[in-house]
Amino acid sequence: MANRDKIRLLCVDDHPLVHDGISFALQFQSDMELVGSAFNGREAVAQFRNLSPDVTLMDLQMPGMGGLEAMELIRRDFPKARIVVLTTYSGDVQVARAISSGAVGYLLKSSLRTELVRTVREVHQGLRSIQPKIADILAERYGADDLTAR
Repeated sequence: MANRDKIRLLCVDDHPLVHDGISFALQFQSDMELVGSAFNGREAVAQFRNLSPDVTLMDLQMPGMGGLEAMELIRRDFPKARIVVLTTYSGDVQVARAISSGAVGYLLKSSLRTELVRTVREVHQGLRSIQPKIADILAERYGADDLTAR
């Protein structure tokens, strides 16, 4: 498969071990390549502008500019950017903030490699991808009582 046919990913996380793990997970996928890495939100915005990745994996908590602010800046200039939050935080407030900031996927770092790969493919196809555990948390927060008759 030619490089231009691969799903191009940008990994944004302040821990080098996460970058190594993502790189390792993707080396077995013939349809994906890691094209860039950033270690904070400012680097993420700059790397996104330079690389135009198909999918960005974004941590939330980073020094300096965090993932939420970086997502908002990226989505302001690139509204079709596909950003998947990759984090340890499963709380409903973090999930809701990430989704409202433009995330189209939400994946916990404790996920299996197969879940990461599936999520990247789904998001690349234009779908939303939220793990069932996270979807359950959102459903509890925004239950049927919060819906209007309309």
